[in-house]
Parts: sequence; structure tokens; C-alpha cells
Amino acid sequence: MKIAKLTAGAAVAALALSACAPGSSQDKPATKPGGTVQTGVPEGNVELDLIATPESGAAMKEIIPAFEAKYPNVKVKYVDTSYEDYNKSLNLALASDTSPDIALLNVVGTSVKDGLVLNLQPYAEAYGWESAYPTGQLNQWRVAADGTTLGSGDLYAAPASFSQVGLYYNKAKLAKLGVEAPTTFEELEASLAKAKEAGETPLQLGNKEGHAAFPIQLIGQSTDGPASYAKWAFGEKGSSFDTAGNQKGAQALLDWGTKGYYSKDANGIDLQGAVDKFVNGDGVFFVDGSWDSKKIGDGLKADAGFMPFPGAKATAIGTSVAYAISARSENQQAAAAFLDFLRTPEAAKASFAQGFMPSDASTVTAEPGTLSADLVAAWNKVNADDGLIGFNNNATATMNDTLVAETQKLIGGKQDPAGFIKAVQDDWTKTHG
Repeated sequence: MKIAKLTAGAAVAALALSACAPGSSQDKPATKPGGTVQTGVPEGNVELDLIATPESGAAMKEIIPAFEAKYPNVKVKYVDTSYEDYNKSLNLALASDTSPDIALLNVVGTSVKDGLVLNLQPYAEAYGWESAYPTGQLNQWRVAADGTTLGSGDLYAAPASFSQVGLYYNKAKLAKLGVEAPTTFEELEASLAKAKEAGETPLQLGNKEGHAAFPIQLIGQSTDGPASYAKWAFGEKGSSFDTAGNQKGAQALLDWGTKGYYSKDANGIDLQGAVDKFVNGDGVFFVDGSWDSKKIGDGLKADAGFMPFPGAKATAIGTSVAYAISARSENQQAAAAFLDFLRTPEAAKASFAQGFMPSDASTVTAEPGTLSADLVAAWNKVNADDGLIGFNNNATATMNDTLVAETQKLIGGKQDPAGFIKAVQDDWTKTHG
């Protein structure tokens, strides 16, 4: 899932390379547009195929009609697939003869290295994206020449909006416990203990899909500091997962389970199951992303609260909801125009309604005292502290699977914190050395 600002521009010439099937190798990580890059859409009727997941793509139901109204000769066909199935099948879809033109890119994985997505650097220059977006927000989708190291090199996806993973809380339950929203890790643990004593579920947690990795990462990056922590997530050579912060995070998850702060059957509950439980009053705190804020806000109404993870500096896990163009697309110019449209006020408003943040929060409004206002306040604070870090799950093509397996072992008593950290680092080392 960490989950943006943008002009028109000059033409850029680039060399075209052919796309490759997954697992193949080539001299350059991916293709660039052929010929002269132009902004806007071409003349004549164009149909674009776009694929995404239901959560990230929800805003498309409003964005697509707005784009089609601006460009009547372009029709966009939208299809979504569940998160787990989507990530497993994306490269196959991009490599097929029926490849979509535009695809949500949750994880860089091997899509760039295998030449399946278009190098967007020429379009970034033509549309002026680099001067419009904050550097850190584009860097999450920059890939070096090795095809795996993130944070530098050319751009392979364009941001639509941003997610942030932080700490939801039930305001009514906190008031009943007589405590304020925690501002430090120590206050959070004290609140968890008090909730347990009162017979509440202190922390709602669903780990069937590995989301226990979220609290571990949040504790880790708030302890180690965002700048230091980001190096590992980006795949910077010589980085290690064996840090004081990750040790603290893994141990805390284990301890919280021992103390009964979350359900014993957490490994059998998926994320949306945990959301449903939290909305129905089961849980004082819940670590989750802004993508579920609409459901949580609609369910808990005025009792729903959200904040950055407690610590000296505001920190959150997040990345942009970013879209790539297939290297096989025959409509690259129109597809790039659609990516540029994702930065417009219409697109920002549609994304914010679904719980995703625009790069510049001043482009949206939220009623004071609401969950939406909490999201904006958290987003502004995290950005002010430069505390947004990409998902650890994206560090390698296989890291998500590793984190699912290893967090389940940790919760299930079949792994200790040291073994968890070693397994995660071993996966990282296979890709980044």
C-alpha cells in the first residue's frame, strides 16, 4: 500500500526498446517512448484499458468521467481485481497480447527490470512533473539502472494520490478509559494496558495478509528516524533490517500478543475483517491506512479518530497510488495525458473522498472535528517532519510474501524477533546484495 503537485512542456526524443516477458533480461531496465513525445491526446477515437484494485481504484469512478469530458474522443475502460490476485497477476497481464494501457503499480517488483512498463522520464520532463511534485513523492517510483534499487534514476509511475498508514482510535472508548490520544510510544503502551484492564480489545489486528508488518515498521521508523530507515526500504546497498527500531517493533508485536492486546486469532483475520470489527466497536486502536477511512468514518462517525504513529517526530508508512503505462500500449500519448490529469483538482477531490491524500492538502477541504480533518492534519504533520516512508513490503519483489509468513510465525509463537529480522534481511540481500 505510504501512499503530489504538476505543466505542459517541450518535446523529448527517446529510443524505443521492445518489451520482454517476466524473467527475461535486457541491457536496460525498461522501454522508453518511441519517437517524439507530445503532450495532450492525439486526434481520432482512442480507447484506454485501465486496471487497479477496488480500494486504490475507487476514485476512478469519478476521475474517468471527468477525463472523458475533457477529452471526448478518449474512452477509458476500467477493471479492478482484488489486491492479492492483482499483485500476483500484474506482470502476466502486462506481458500479454491484451496488456492494459494503464496499470496501478503497487510494487515495482520485477515490472521495471523485465521491461514491462514504460520509462516515463520523457513525459515527466514534457509535462513538468518534476517541478510540480515534491522530490520525495516522485522518488518512490524512480528506479536505478539495475532495475531494483529505488529512489534514483528514471521515473516509471506517476502519482495519483497518497496513502498514509497511521493510528486510528475510537474517541468514545478513549474518553471512557479517561485517557487522551497518545503522543509517545510509552503513552500508547500505557493506553493499551488500561484498555485491557477495562475488558476492551486494546488493538484490533488482522494478519492473514501480513498487516502486522505495519506496527513493526511504524515503531521501527519512529525509533530509528525516517531518513535512516528509508535507505533499507529503497534498497540502498549496505543497509540492514537489524536495527534498534525493528528489534523494538518485532518485540513489541510479540509482547502485545502475550499480554492479550490483540486477538489470538489475528492470523486468521484479513484486513477488511479487522476493519469490520473495529467499526463494530471491537478495538480501541487500529493500525491501518487512510484507504479505509471512508468505511471507518461512515461506521464510527464522530467517534473515529486518526493520528500519525506516536513519537518524537510524526511518521507514517505511505506511498502514492501510482499508475504506470504498459510498454506494450499502443496509446502511450493518451495514457500519459491521463496520468497528467490525475494531478487536477477534480482528481484530488475524488481521491480524497476515498481516503487518499493529494500532495498539497490545501486543494481539499475537511470539516473541523471530522476524521477527514484528522487525516489532513496528520498528512501535514508527517510532511512537515519529512516522515513518510514507503512500505517495507515493496523492498523486493518477494518481500510481501516474506513479511506475511514471518509475521504469522512471530504471532503464532514459531519465530522470535531475531529470527524474524534475519529472515527479512535474507530476502532483501538476495535482491540488493
